[in-house]
Amino acid sequence: MEPNKTNIPPAGNKNPTPPIKKGPKFNLYWIYGLFAVALIALNFWDKGMSHNAKEADFQTINKKFISKNLVDSMVVFGKTVDVYLKKDSLKSDRYKDLLASFKGNEKGPHYAFTIGNIEQFRADLDKAQKDFSIDQSIKVSYEEDNKNGWLGFFLQIVLPLIFIVGLWVLIMRKMGGGASGGGPGGIFNIGKSKAQLYDKGAKVNITFNDVAGLDEAKGEVMEIVDFLKNPKKYTALGGKIPRGCLLVGPPGTGKTLLAKAMAGEAQVPFFSMSGSDFVEMFVGVGASRVRDLFKQAREKSPCIIFIDEIDAIGRARGKNQMMSNDERENTLNQMLVEMDGFSGDSGIIVLAATNRPDVLDVALLRPGRFDRQISIDIPDLAGREAIFKVHLKGIKTSTDLDVHKLAAQTPGFAGADIANVCNEAALIAARKGKTEVNLDDFNDAVDRIIGGLEKKNKIIRPDEKKVIAYHEAGHAVSGWFLEHAYPLVKVTIVPRGDAALGYAQYLPKEKYLTLREELEDRMAMALGGRAVEELVFGKISTGALSDLQQVTKMAYAMVSVYGMNDKIGNVSFYDPQSEGSFQKPYSEETGKIIDDEVRKLSDHAYTRVKRLLTERMHEVKVIAEELLLKEVLYKDDLERLIGKRPFDEVVFEDTPSVNGATTNHETNDEQAAVNPEIITPNN
Repeated sequence: MEPNKTNIPPAGNKNPTPPIKKGPKFNLYWIYGLFAVALIALNFWDKGMSHNAKEADFQTINKKFISKNLVDSMVVFGKTVDVYLKKDSLKSDRYKDLLASFKGNEKGPHYAFTIGNIEQFRADLDKAQKDFSIDQSIKVSYEEDNKNGWLGFFLQIVLPLIFIVGLWVLIMRKMGGGASGGGPGGIFNIGKSKAQLYDKGAKVNITFNDVAGLDEAKGEVMEIVDFLKNPKKYTALGGKIPRGCLLVGPPGTGKTLLAKAMAGEAQVPFFSMSGSDFVEMFVGVGASRVRDLFKQAREKSPCIIFIDEIDAIGRARGKNQMMSNDERENTLNQMLVEMDGFSGDSGIIVLAATNRPDVLDVALLRPGRFDRQISIDIPDLAGREAIFKVHLKGIKTSTDLDVHKLAAQTPGFAGADIANVCNEAALIAARKGKTEVNLDDFNDAVDRIIGGLEKKNKIIRPDEKKVIAYHEAGHAVSGWFLEHAYPLVKVTIVPRGDAALGYAQYLPKEKYLTLREELEDRMAMALGGRAVEELVFGKISTGALSDLQQVTKMAYAMVSVYGMNDKIGNVSFYDPQSEGSFQKPYSEETGKIIDDEVRKLSDHAYTRVKRLLTERMHEVKVIAEELLLKEVLYKDDLERLIGKRPFDEVVFEDTPSVNGATTNHETNDEQAAVNPEIITPNN
């Protein structure tokens, strides 16, 4: 007979673990069910022990039994009276029908009555005995209400008490997070720290090898670990170990990822907590959790405390008295004291991350608390290439994929954006049934992230489609022949997203400084679409909304921020601390001058681009007709149609851009009127 293969233990396992039999899980509703059954049983028990007692008073009992000389004794307890009859009364035929329903025992038949007022019954009984209206031989005794015996005592007193105690213990365990009551959500642990501890033996899957494009920041963080491991190396020369380090940078640049890698690499205890974990609805909980966090850290010293999004509790105090929060400020005060107070501790380094350093309290940023600020910026070309290599490890890519070209096409992309591009490219390739991901999939992924979801099924009338094609051709031609405009990557009239009916994508030059001439050319290029509409059709549409927003933003920045206007002069009215303030840092007269100068800049840019497009109208028509035919044109197509770009592209050193490749959208006027912010282009 062939053995049962399912019972053969795996190779190398001499003592196979027997399967664990899972019993039924405990449920809180079981207690309610048991209690309900107990109440029902108690109800029937009372009925059985009371023998269907009827309500009566002393006069009724006296009339029916005592006056007829049938009573042998009476036992009074609680509100019940048991009337025991004489044994010889059974011989009387006169009372056979009455006695037929009586219960019998060694004392004889008896009958139970329920009395409404026991005091009144006792008074009437005593009075009758004194007045000799009843036979003195009747024995009357008063007993405690224990007629149910031990079972009645258990059902009435012990069982409810057990239920209440059991329910209380269960609730305490639930609120305490377990049998030990040590869970973070316990009612007795509400002031305890919620920090996660990664000790020396803890396994963290992220290491410094997973962090790319942040070489300088990585070196700073690794040095912090060295401070704790080899303190004498630094204190021997009279130096002091830093108390805190603040990671500052835009969202998605890898601040939290760097902290996770630090937890995975550090050989010291690592406490991780979010700034919002200190906030609670109860007063004083935030400060209590700060105290408990540092108390645990002292016990584990030397160690590292990481607080993510510290601006949740570290906002500047007293900035706005109308929106003040005493509880948050108390939490911040406790944090300040713990980091550098009278009881200053050595061996504890606080690592924090935020993308809003401008809102943090000054006392938190001073030396002695956060001694160092590590800036984590958007990666440059080399950094993006390294990040792409990290995220492409788990993706099956084609052998001819050029990672350097991918990095060059994604200026301004943060680490999280690059991870999203890689994931989207893999999903797009899988959707197309491919066995590997190639460059076209990555290009589609970039378009998907920048412009939104492609909507080829969107029905557009032929006359509107022609306007859109000429509008995008105007952007393409103006950017092609303006010296300081961004180089074109692609132009399309395929609708994307919620409002974009077409867009032109450019590749910004990554450089540290921007000249006035460059801003003026960008404004002219943004207005090229509207200029073509007026020149070709003699009408303008609402499709230039995002273009006008770009122009207005750049013009106001030139006049009021960068001091690029002769009339306003070398003055900047930009103050990051006054964001959200209702007061402007200039007078009404100056505000009027600023508005006039902005309008002049916009009119000048529009006049320039109209003149240029009038001269290049042939190129505009060629590109527009090709767009109507193919719907998508790339840089190579423009070189084939209108020749190479006349200006040599100067290669600058890489510098972060704000939001990636620039796009100019032809917009749906109906949706723009309802929700204009959704079509704001990425600059």
